Amino acid sequence: MSDEELKAELERLRNENAALKKGAATGITMKVSEKGGLSVYGMGRFPITLYKEQWLKLMDMSDAIRSFIEANDAELKSKG
Repeated sequence: MSDEELKAELERLRNENAALKKGAATGITMKVSEKGGLSVYGMGRFPITLYKEQWLKLMDMSDAIRSFIEANDAELKSKG
């Protein structure tokens, strides 16, 4: 490799590293799994993966989930 190619590769790697660090700073990321589900990373040790119908059903229940959390606040634990 020539000096110019090495410099270009180094710059590309620096940009890729910066992008990865930026993604880690946001905390939660998403991607499509191998089987076509939506995987959410950053909530815990493992990703949460559901198919789109499951995510939509869960999102439709958001008010009920919030109410349940409020009603059961004393029994529920917080992480952190």
